[in-house]
Amino acid sequence: MSSRGGRSDRIAPVTTAQPIPPSRADLEARFAAILSGSQSRDEVDRWATRTMFDLEGVEADEAVWWALGILAGIDLRHGPDEPYLHDDAQVRGWLSEFRERCSIIG
Repeated sequence: MSSRGGRSDRIAPVTTAQPIPPSRADLEARFAAILSGSQSRDEVDRWATRTMFDLEGVEADEAVWWALGILAGIDLRHGPDEPYLHDDAQVRGWLSEFRERCSIIG
């Protein structure tokens, strides 16, 4: 390999690595973060929506896709300055359902 002016003649390989789906633990942590207030619903919604877009065509387990679908839209409201469409009790219910789905799917 020769070097001219400090630059290498080597061509960098092109990678087409597929994105890795989030873990079940990460998704559980997102539900918990909403309930604890450590992350806003808007932050979690944007993360879930971006993740779903990035994972288009990537195989992920059913529980992960289900949770991403719930979290993408978690910030919906009845109207401007109105309460959230889904309250904390419903989010707790979804977290329980997610845990149940994880134990069933394995």
